[in-house]
Amino acid sequence: MNHVMKAFSTAALLCGASLLVQGQAPEIAYDATLDVVKLPAGQNLGEVAGVATNSKGHIFVFERTGDAYATIGSSRTFTHGGTRLLEFDQTGKYVKAIGDGSYSFLFAQSVRVDAQDNIWVVDRGSGAVIKFDPEGRVLIPMGRKPESINVVPPGAGRGGGGGRAGAGLPGAGSPGDLFNQPTDIAFDSAGDLFVADGYGNSRVAKFDKTGWFIKSWGSKGTEHGQFDRISSIATDAQGNVYVAELGNQRIQVFDNNGTFKTQLTGMGAPWTICISPGAHPYLYSSNSNATNSLDNGEIYKMELDGKVIGKFGRAGKLAKEFGTVNEIDCRRPNELLVGEVQNWRVQKLTLH
Repeated sequence: MNHVMKAFSTAALLCGASLLVQGQAPEIAYDATLDVVKLPAGQNLGEVAGVATNSKGHIFVFERTGDAYATIGSSRTFTHGGTRLLEFDQTGKYVKAIGDGSYSFLFAQSVRVDAQDNIWVVDRGSGAVIKFDPEGRVLIPMGRKPESINVVPPGAGRGGGGGRAGAGLPGAGSPGDLFNQPTDIAFDSAGDLFVADGYGNSRVAKFDKTGWFIKSWGSKGTEHGQFDRISSIATDAQGNVYVAELGNQRIQVFDNNGTFKTQLTGMGAPWTICISPGAHPYLYSSNSNATNSLDNGEIYKMELDGKVIGKFGRAGKLAKEFGTVNEIDCRRPNELLVGEVQNWRVQKLTLH
Protein backbone atom coordinates (compact mmCIF):
# COMPACT_ATOMS: atom_id res chain seq x y z
CA MET A 1 0.00 0.00 0.00
CA ASN A 2 2.85 2.41 0.84
CA HIS A 3 4.45 1.75 -2.54
CA VAL A 4 1.14 2.50 -4.28
CA MET A 5 0.64 5.76 -2.39
CA LYS A 6 4.24 6.83 -3.03
CA ALA A 7 3.84 6.16 -6.76
CA PHE A 8 0.58 8.09 -6.83
CA SER A 9 2.09 11.09 -5.03
CA THR A 10 5.13 11.15 -7.30
CA ALA A 11 2.99 11.01 -10.44
CA ALA A 12 0.73 13.76 -9.17
CA LEU A 13 3.65 16.06 -8.40
CA LEU A 14 5.27 15.39 -11.76
CA CYS A 15 2.15 16.39 -13.67
CA GLY A 16 1.39 19.35 -11.43
CA ALA A 17 -1.92 17.89 -10.30
CA SER A 18 -3.63 18.89 -7.11
CA LEU A 19 -3.59 16.18 -4.44
CA LEU A 20 -7.09 17.17 -3.38
CA VAL A 21 -9.69 14.71 -4.59
CA GLN A 22 -12.33 16.28 -6.80
CA GLY A 23 -15.41 17.08 -4.73
CA GLN A 24 -13.47 17.29 -1.43
CA ALA A 25 -12.03 20.78 -1.91
CA PRO A 26 -12.97 23.36 0.75
CA GLU A 27 -16.15 25.32 0.07
CA ILE A 28 -15.66 29.04 -0.59
CA ALA A 29 -18.39 31.37 0.71
CA TYR A 30 -19.79 33.75 -1.88
CA ASP A 31 -22.73 35.96 -2.80
CA ALA A 32 -24.41 36.27 -6.19
CA THR A 33 -26.16 39.15 -7.94
CA LEU A 34 -28.66 38.60 -10.75
CA ASP A 35 -29.93 41.25 -13.19
CA VAL A 36 -26.35 42.33 -13.77
CA VAL A 37 -27.14 43.67 -17.24
CA LYS A 38 -30.36 45.45 -18.24
CA LEU A 39 -31.66 45.20 -21.79
CA PRO A 40 -34.11 47.65 -23.36
CA ALA A 41 -37.78 46.89 -22.74
CA GLY A 42 -39.05 43.91 -24.70
CA GLN A 43 -35.62 42.34 -25.22
CA ASN A 44 -34.19 39.27 -23.54
CA LEU A 45 -30.86 37.49 -23.47
CA GLY A 46 -30.40 34.19 -25.25
CA GLU A 47 -27.71 31.67 -24.38
CA VAL A 48 -24.88 33.69 -22.83
CA ALA A 49 -21.77 32.13 -24.33
CA GLY A 50 -19.34 34.91 -23.45
CA VAL A 51 -18.90 37.72 -20.93
CA ALA A 52 -15.98 40.12 -20.48
CA THR A 53 -15.18 43.56 -19.05
CA ASN A 54 -12.89 46.38 -20.14
CA SER A 55 -10.75 48.76 -18.06
CA LYS A 56 -13.74 51.09 -17.54
CA GLY A 57 -15.89 48.31 -16.12
CA HIS A 58 -18.08 48.08 -19.21
CA ILE A 59 -19.55 44.61 -19.71
CA PHE A 60 -19.63 42.80 -23.05
CA VAL A 61 -22.03 39.91 -23.56
CA PHE A 62 -21.74 37.55 -26.54
CA GLU A 63 -25.00 35.65 -26.83
CA ARG A 64 -26.79 33.17 -29.06
CA THR A 65 -30.16 34.55 -30.09
CA GLY A 66 -31.37 31.87 -32.45
CA ASP A 67 -32.23 34.38 -35.20
CA ALA A 68 -30.14 32.90 -38.01
CA TYR A 69 -30.67 33.64 -41.70
CA ALA A 70 -29.77 31.65 -44.78
CA THR A 71 -29.66 32.70 -48.44
CA ILE A 72 -29.28 30.12 -51.18
CA GLY A 73 -26.78 31.14 -53.84
CA SER A 74 -25.78 29.44 -57.07
CA SER A 75 -23.38 27.03 -55.36
CA ARG A 76 -23.39 28.01 -51.68
CA THR A 77 -25.69 28.64 -48.78
CA PHE A 78 -24.83 31.97 -47.12
CA THR A 79 -25.67 32.12 -43.43
CA HIS A 80 -25.47 34.87 -40.83
CA GLY A 81 -27.20 35.97 -37.65
CA GLY A 82 -27.98 33.91 -34.58
CA THR A 83 -25.55 35.88 -32.43
CA ARG A 84 -25.32 39.33 -30.82
CA LEU A 85 -22.49 41.22 -29.12
CA LEU A 86 -23.88 43.70 -26.60
CA GLU A 87 -22.15 46.41 -24.56
CA PHE A 88 -23.34 47.62 -21.13
CA ASP A 89 -21.81 50.32 -18.94
CA GLN A 90 -20.33 49.74 -15.49
CA THR A 91 -23.81 49.92 -13.90
CA GLY A 92 -25.23 47.33 -16.31
CA LYS A 93 -27.12 49.87 -18.43
CA TYR A 94 -27.42 48.96 -22.10
CA VAL A 95 -25.10 50.97 -24.37
CA LYS A 96 -25.23 49.42 -27.83
CA ALA A 97 -24.96 46.37 -30.03
CA ILE A 98 -21.60 45.81 -31.74
CA GLY A 99 -21.16 44.19 -35.12
CA ASP A 100 -24.89 43.90 -35.72
CA GLY A 101 -25.52 41.90 -38.89
CA SER A 102 -21.91 40.80 -39.08
CA TYR A 103 -21.18 38.30 -41.82
CA SER A 104 -19.50 35.94 -39.35
CA PHE A 105 -21.90 36.16 -36.40
CA LEU A 106 -23.48 32.71 -36.35
CA PHE A 107 -22.83 30.75 -33.11
CA ALA A 108 -21.27 32.76 -30.27
CA GLN A 109 -18.55 31.03 -28.28
CA SER A 110 -16.45 33.56 -26.32
CA VAL A 111 -15.53 37.24 -25.95
CA ARG A 112 -12.30 38.64 -24.50
CA VAL A 113 -10.96 42.18 -24.03
CA ASP A 114 -7.23 42.85 -24.44
CA ALA A 115 -4.98 45.33 -22.60
CA GLN A 116 -5.90 48.14 -25.03
CA ASP A 117 -9.64 47.53 -24.54
CA ASN A 118 -10.04 46.00 -27.98
CA ILE A 119 -12.84 43.44 -28.08
CA TRP A 120 -12.19 39.98 -29.54
CA VAL A 121 -14.96 37.51 -30.29
CA VAL A 122 -14.74 33.85 -31.23
CA ASP A 123 -17.62 32.43 -33.27
CA ARG A 124 -17.59 28.64 -33.31
CA GLY A 125 -20.23 28.32 -35.99
CA SER A 126 -18.53 30.47 -38.61
CA GLY A 127 -14.98 29.59 -37.59
CA ALA A 128 -14.19 33.29 -37.21
CA VAL A 129 -12.16 35.38 -34.75
CA ILE A 130 -12.87 39.11 -35.00
CA LYS A 131 -11.14 42.09 -33.41
CA PHE A 132 -13.18 45.24 -32.73
CA ASP A 133 -11.68 48.49 -31.48
CA PRO A 134 -13.07 49.98 -28.21
CA GLU A 135 -15.70 51.89 -30.21
CA GLY A 136 -16.91 48.73 -31.93
CA ARG A 137 -15.32 49.07 -35.38
CA VAL A 138 -13.98 45.93 -37.05
CA LEU A 139 -10.18 45.94 -37.12
CA ILE A 140 -9.11 42.36 -37.90
CA PRO A 141 -11.29 39.53 -39.21
CA MET A 142 -9.65 36.11 -39.01
CA GLY A 143 -10.87 32.74 -40.23
CA ARG A 144 -12.86 31.55 -43.22
CA LYS A 145 -16.57 30.87 -43.05
CA PRO A 146 -17.27 27.46 -44.65
CA GLU A 147 -20.74 28.16 -46.12
CA SER A 148 -21.39 24.51 -46.91
CA ILE A 149 -18.21 24.01 -48.89
CA ASN A 150 -15.13 22.05 -47.89
CA VAL A 151 -12.30 24.57 -47.77
CA VAL A 152 -8.93 22.86 -48.30
CA PRO A 153 -5.57 24.70 -48.35
CA PRO A 154 -3.67 24.62 -51.66
CA GLY A 155 -1.68 21.42 -52.05
CA ALA A 156 -3.36 19.70 -49.08
CA GLY A 157 -5.30 16.47 -49.26
CA ARG A 158 -8.79 15.92 -47.95
CA GLY A 159 -8.00 13.37 -45.29
CA GLY A 160 -6.94 13.64 -41.69
CA GLY A 161 -6.98 17.36 -40.90
CA GLY A 162 -9.71 17.22 -38.29
CA GLY A 163 -12.44 18.52 -40.58
CA ARG A 164 -11.79 21.17 -43.20
CA ALA A 165 -8.24 21.87 -42.14
CA GLY A 166 -6.08 19.88 -44.50
CA ALA A 167 -3.70 16.92 -44.27
CA GLY A 168 -1.34 15.73 -41.55
CA LEU A 169 -1.98 14.46 -38.03
CA PRO A 170 -5.68 14.30 -37.08
CA GLY A 171 -6.73 17.64 -35.65
CA ALA A 172 -3.45 19.41 -36.45
CA GLY A 173 -5.16 21.68 -38.95
CA SER A 174 -3.36 23.80 -41.49
CA PRO A 175 -0.82 26.54 -40.69
CA GLY A 176 -2.72 29.79 -40.57
CA ASP A 177 -6.11 31.13 -39.59
CA LEU A 178 -8.27 28.47 -41.23
CA PHE A 179 -10.10 27.50 -38.04
CA ASN A 180 -12.47 24.61 -37.48
CA GLN A 181 -14.85 25.39 -34.60
CA PRO A 182 -12.52 27.61 -32.53
CA THR A 183 -13.49 28.17 -28.91
CA ASP A 184 -11.39 30.88 -27.23
CA ILE A 185 -8.56 33.41 -27.49
CA ALA A 186 -5.86 34.70 -25.11
CA PHE A 187 -3.11 37.36 -25.31
CA ASP A 188 0.39 37.70 -23.90
CA SER A 189 2.12 40.91 -22.79
CA ALA A 190 3.57 41.45 -26.29
CA GLY A 191 0.09 41.34 -27.79
CA ASP A 192 0.56 37.94 -29.43
CA LEU A 193 -2.64 35.94 -29.85
CA PHE A 194 -3.33 32.33 -28.94
CA VAL A 195 -6.44 30.82 -30.50
CA ALA A 196 -7.94 27.60 -29.16
CA ASP A 197 -8.89 25.89 -32.41
CA GLY A 198 -10.35 23.15 -30.40
CA TYR A 199 -13.59 21.40 -31.39
CA GLY A 200 -13.17 20.55 -35.08
CA ASN A 201 -9.38 20.80 -34.86
CA SER A 202 -7.21 19.99 -31.83
CA ARG A 203 -4.54 22.67 -31.87
CA VAL A 204 -3.41 26.03 -30.50
CA ALA A 205 -2.57 28.64 -33.15
CA LYS A 206 -0.27 31.57 -32.31
CA PHE A 207 -0.39 34.91 -34.16
CA ASP A 208 1.26 38.27 -33.66
CA LYS A 209 -0.83 41.32 -32.74
CA THR A 210 -1.55 42.10 -36.40
CA GLY A 211 -3.01 38.64 -36.99
CA TRP A 212 0.08 37.30 -38.78
CA PHE A 213 0.45 33.54 -38.26
CA ILE A 214 3.51 32.44 -36.23
CA LYS A 215 3.00 28.75 -35.47
CA SER A 216 0.59 26.14 -34.18
CA TRP A 217 0.91 23.01 -32.10
CA GLY A 218 -1.22 20.02 -31.16
CA SER A 219 -3.20 17.16 -32.66
CA LYS A 220 -5.97 14.82 -31.54
CA GLY A 221 -4.95 12.53 -28.69
CA THR A 222 -4.22 12.07 -25.01
CA GLU A 223 -0.44 12.53 -24.84
CA HIS A 224 1.34 15.71 -23.73
CA GLY A 225 0.89 18.31 -26.47
CA GLN A 226 -2.19 16.54 -27.83
CA PHE A 227 -5.74 17.65 -27.18
CA ASP A 228 -9.33 16.46 -26.99
CA ARG A 229 -11.95 19.23 -27.25
CA ILE A 230 -10.07 22.37 -26.23
CA SER A 231 -12.71 24.39 -24.43
CA SER A 232 -10.76 27.43 -23.19
CA ILE A 233 -7.33 29.07 -23.13
CA ALA A 234 -5.54 31.63 -20.93
CA THR A 235 -2.07 33.10 -20.40
CA ASP A 236 -0.21 34.22 -17.29
CA ALA A 237 2.13 37.19 -16.76
CA GLN A 238 5.14 35.13 -17.86
CA GLY A 239 3.48 34.26 -21.15
CA ASN A 240 2.77 30.63 -20.28
CA VAL A 241 -0.26 29.22 -22.08
CA TYR A 242 -2.94 27.24 -20.21
CA VAL A 243 -5.09 25.00 -22.40
CA ALA A 244 -8.28 23.48 -20.94
CA GLU A 245 -9.59 20.24 -22.40
CA LEU A 246 -13.05 18.83 -21.83
CA GLY A 247 -12.22 15.48 -23.38
CA ASN A 248 -9.03 14.78 -21.42
CA GLN A 249 -10.29 16.52 -18.25
CA ARG A 250 -7.11 18.49 -17.68
CA ILE A 251 -5.35 21.81 -18.21
CA GLN A 252 -2.03 21.57 -20.03
CA VAL A 253 0.55 24.32 -19.52
CA PHE A 254 3.00 25.34 -22.25
CA ASP A 255 5.66 27.99 -22.56
CA ASN A 256 5.12 30.85 -24.99
CA ASN A 257 6.42 28.79 -27.92
CA GLY A 258 4.27 25.72 -27.27
CA THR A 259 6.75 23.56 -25.35
CA PHE A 260 4.94 21.38 -22.81
CA LYS A 261 5.66 22.20 -19.16
CA THR A 262 3.09 20.42 -16.98
CA GLN A 263 -0.56 19.45 -16.68
CA LEU A 264 -3.14 20.22 -14.00
CA THR A 265 -5.94 17.87 -12.96
CA GLY A 266 -8.36 17.49 -10.10
CA MET A 267 -10.91 20.12 -11.16
CA GLY A 268 -13.26 17.90 -13.16
CA ALA A 269 -13.72 18.72 -16.83
CA PRO A 270 -12.59 22.35 -17.28
CA TRP A 271 -15.25 24.02 -19.43
CA THR A 272 -13.80 27.52 -19.16
CA ILE A 273 -10.79 29.03 -17.39
CA CYS A 274 -9.69 32.52 -16.39
CA ILE A 275 -6.48 33.82 -14.79
CA SER A 276 -6.85 36.93 -12.66
CA PRO A 277 -4.35 39.84 -12.91
CA GLY A 278 -2.27 41.32 -10.11
CA ALA A 279 0.63 40.33 -7.88
CA HIS A 280 -1.07 37.10 -6.82
CA PRO A 281 -2.98 35.68 -9.78
CA TYR A 282 -5.52 32.88 -9.42
CA LEU A 283 -6.77 30.32 -11.89
CA TYR A 284 -10.52 29.84 -12.03
CA SER A 285 -11.88 26.72 -13.72
CA SER A 286 -15.52 25.76 -14.17
CA ASN A 287 -16.52 22.10 -14.02
CA SER A 288 -19.72 23.06 -15.83
CA ASN A 289 -22.60 20.64 -16.03
CA ALA A 290 -23.35 19.36 -19.51
CA THR A 291 -26.50 20.69 -21.17
CA ASN A 292 -28.33 17.41 -20.49
CA SER A 293 -27.22 17.14 -16.85
CA LEU A 294 -27.64 18.83 -13.49
CA ASP A 295 -24.54 17.16 -12.05
CA ASN A 296 -21.41 19.11 -11.08
CA GLY A 297 -21.51 22.81 -12.01
CA GLU A 298 -18.96 24.04 -9.47
CA ILE A 299 -16.15 26.54 -10.07
CA TYR A 300 -12.66 25.86 -8.70
CA LYS A 301 -10.26 28.53 -7.42
CA MET A 302 -6.65 27.40 -7.88
CA GLU A 303 -3.06 28.51 -7.68
CA LEU A 304 -1.26 28.57 -11.01
CA ASP A 305 0.63 25.40 -10.05
CA GLY A 306 -2.67 23.52 -9.82
CA LYS A 307 -3.16 23.58 -6.06
CA VAL A 308 -6.90 23.79 -5.39
CA ILE A 309 -7.75 26.51 -2.88
CA GLY A 310 -11.47 25.75 -2.86
CA LYS A 311 -14.64 25.51 -4.89
CA PHE A 312 -18.08 27.09 -4.95
CA GLY A 313 -21.47 26.63 -6.60
CA ARG A 314 -23.44 23.78 -8.10
CA ALA A 315 -25.72 23.13 -11.04
CA GLY A 316 -29.22 24.61 -10.91
CA LYS A 317 -31.50 27.48 -11.83
CA LEU A 318 -31.49 29.64 -8.70
CA ALA A 319 -29.11 32.42 -7.70
CA LYS A 320 -25.69 31.00 -6.76
CA GLU A 321 -26.42 28.00 -8.99
CA PHE A 322 -25.06 27.58 -12.50
CA GLY A 323 -26.40 26.37 -15.82
CA THR A 324 -23.36 25.51 -17.94
CA VAL A 325 -20.88 28.32 -17.27
CA ASN A 326 -19.33 28.93 -20.69
CA GLU A 327 -17.12 31.90 -19.75
CA ILE A 328 -15.71 33.59 -16.66
CA ASP A 329 -14.44 37.17 -16.39
CA CYS A 330 -12.01 37.53 -13.46
CA ARG A 331 -10.58 41.02 -13.97
CA ARG A 332 -11.20 41.49 -10.24
CA PRO A 333 -9.86 38.39 -8.45
CA ASN A 334 -12.72 38.05 -5.96
CA GLU A 335 -15.51 39.47 -8.12
CA LEU A 336 -16.38 37.28 -11.07
CA LEU A 337 -18.85 37.54 -13.91
CA VAL A 338 -20.09 34.23 -15.31
CA GLY A 339 -22.01 33.67 -18.53
CA GLU A 340 -24.47 30.79 -18.45
CA VAL A 341 -25.67 28.96 -21.55
CA GLN A 342 -28.55 27.06 -19.95
CA ASN A 343 -29.84 29.83 -17.68
CA TRP A 344 -29.60 32.65 -20.27
CA ARG A 345 -28.01 35.11 -17.86
CA VAL A 346 -24.95 36.76 -16.37
CA GLN A 347 -24.31 36.43 -12.64
CA LYS A 348 -21.90 38.51 -10.59
CA LEU A 349 -20.18 36.48 -7.87
CA THR A 350 -18.46 38.02 -4.85
CA LEU A 351 -16.12 35.64 -3.03
CA HIS A 352 -15.42 35.93 0.69
